[in-house]
Amino acid sequence: MDNLTHSLVGWALAETGLKHRTRKGLAAAVLAANLPDIDVVFGWVPWAPLATHRGFTHGLIGGVLVLPPLLAGMLWLLDRRKARLGGFAADTPPMRFGWLLAITFLAALTHPLLDLQNVYAVQLLSPFSERWFHTDGLFIVSPWLLAMQGLGIWAARRKASGTPAVAGLVASMAFIALNIGISSLTWQAPRSDAPYAKPDRVFASPEPLAFWRRDVMWRERGAIAFGTYDPLQRLTGLTGFGNPVPDNMTDPRVVAAKGATPHVRRFLAWSQLPMAHLEEAGSCTRVTFGDARFTGPALARNFSVSASDCGEGD
Repeated sequence: MDNLTHSLVGWALAETGLKHRTRKGLAAAVLAANLPDIDVVFGWVPWAPLATHRGFTHGLIGGVLVLPPLLAGMLWLLDRRKARLGGFAADTPPMRFGWLLAITFLAALTHPLLDLQNVYAVQLLSPFSERWFHTDGLFIVSPWLLAMQGLGIWAARRKASGTPAVAGLVASMAFIALNIGISSLTWQAPRSDAPYAKPDRVFASPEPLAFWRRDVMWRERGAIAFGTYDPLQRLTGLTGFGNPVPDNMTDPRVVAAKGATPHVRRFLAWSQLPMAHLEEAGSCTRVTFGDARFTGPALARNFSVSASDCGEGD
């Protein structure tokens, strides 16, 4: 999910009353809710789980167990420094490290659980497993979720009560559960009705506003197919689908290009529905890799990486 959503969820948690349990409670909730995204600055490190976005820092080990105590310790040290320099206002709650630690654990947990809801997926079991998990319950920026959290926070602060924030969080969880159910139906739609596919991977990407509709992508016997699903039109079948497109991943030239550059290797380690497009350029063959979750059959450049047998790559 986007960082505004993560921040609002952390803020909403704080407004339930947690921010009054200890000094730095609000800061702990908002920072911890965003903390797993620290992996964006570690793409250069040699340890693959840490260098992979939504890898180690988004897993149950790194993101939920390792990072929160580090954040709590840093906030405690900052609090101690401020106490030595000038102290705090009389109405400021005392520093309770146990509560600070509990808030960081709870807020950090929301991050992988939210990221789990979209097709980008997360490696929940990293570093012990490279398997990607996803529920396909939300678009990466959900206006509905933003509205629920925003209204809950606004009402909680206006009424000086944690009840609206709790209501906003409960409504969000119900909304996510509904969407997971819709995606579960979507995953079965290509199998239970035309085109009666037998896919080995299926992804169902929700639309941002019409949250009940899905763009469906699946892989079957070396080909990628695309379709649409709308439960308001057909509950057990797709509302439309196209002809499968070969993914070309078993082509000898593509196999040779898979390890051509570090960029290609990292891209394929992340990709869930890889596709390859081949272009002949003189004596060279340029191979462009994409991921059907985001690029479609056209392999848009923003989600693709290329290599060639002439030693060029980008």
